[in-house]
Amino acid sequence: MSAAVIAATGLFTPPHSVSNAELVEAFNAYVALHNDDNAAAIASGEVAALIPSSVEFVEKASGIKSRYVMDKTGVIDPRVMRPNLPERPNDEISILAEIAVAATRDALGRWDKGPERIDAVICAASNMQRAYPAMAIEVQQALSIGGFGFDMNVACSSATFGIKTAADYIAAGDARAVLVVNPEITSGHLNFRDRDSHFIFGDVATAVIIEAADEATGGWDILGTRLKTQFSNNIRNNFGFLNRCAPDGIGAADKLFVQEGRKVFREVVPMVADMIVAHAADLGLDPTALKRLWLHQANINMNELIGRRVLGREPTREENVIILDEFANTSSAGSIIAFHRANDDFASGETGLICSFGAGYSAGTVFVRKR
Repeated sequence: MSAAVIAATGLFTPPHSVSNAELVEAFNAYVALHNDDNAAAIASGEVAALIPSSVEFVEKASGIKSRYVMDKTGVIDPRVMRPNLPERPNDEISILAEIAVAATRDALGRWDKGPERIDAVICAASNMQRAYPAMAIEVQQALSIGGFGFDMNVACSSATFGIKTAADYIAAGDARAVLVVNPEITSGHLNFRDRDSHFIFGDVATAVIIEAADEATGGWDILGTRLKTQFSNNIRNNFGFLNRCAPDGIGAADKLFVQEGRKVFREVVPMVADMIVAHAADLGLDPTALKRLWLHQANINMNELIGRRVLGREPTREENVIILDEFANTSSAGSIIAFHRANDDFASGETGLICSFGAGYSAGTVFVRKR
């Protein structure tokens, strides 16, 4: 069996950033339009008046201050409130594959080998642009990569599940190197007209190159990977191809992201913290001695509590990396952005944890050691 190494990572950041103030202004303008248009029904009690949002509410609830998006004009237009992303013809690369390729090129620039050394591509993300052909195969074609490719979706845990799958291919001798890409245009599944969630998500793409240890130069030894799923209805997105079979429900709110945030917090935090501690023990690692946690970036309060439970004390921002203030929740990409942006200070032999958690419920832990 061949050990696996994280050889390089890459990041694509969209060109547009939306501040909380801009997002709240657009949301409150929509609220005013809705309440004016429905004044009579609101007065009679037939329709509930919508409540405005505020920057203070958003930052207290999430820790998010801004987010990157592929299109800003539609998102902050109170009469649109969705990204304007025109459909492309079949002879053009899809937008999700395009940003995955951009992140991959960044990763390749940090690697000491070319794309011809990659034997497989896994596109692991929370939303797929279409059922087929797989976006992974588009990426494979765009970068002239041989071997095979496929898409996988485990919501916010897609990246860690992809890393685990890549490491298993390497352990089995099926690949020398595997590319895992995480293109996330989460602004497309976000309900910008919902006060409790209109601020949560942002767009981005990340890439991770996993390589056989005996061929790698530098990088990060993968000490162990562990995955967990547990069914829950508390985070859902019911959009799918069978929606057209029941057309009356196509515009329903549950065809976008919906969650029971308080329930998610209560149930996911202990599940993830216990999983991290147990996995560390099985690997012979002391979780309190980890130099850094690169956690999924959904909510600052969740990350801080998980950090305290794992490290046994109040973690510093250097130990428990937070990037969601700038990027918001980028689903599967969040923990990879954190790892990508905050690992340059590691010395050989120091250890850290990449960890995901999200809808499913799903969770993944990847313990790494600097080579």
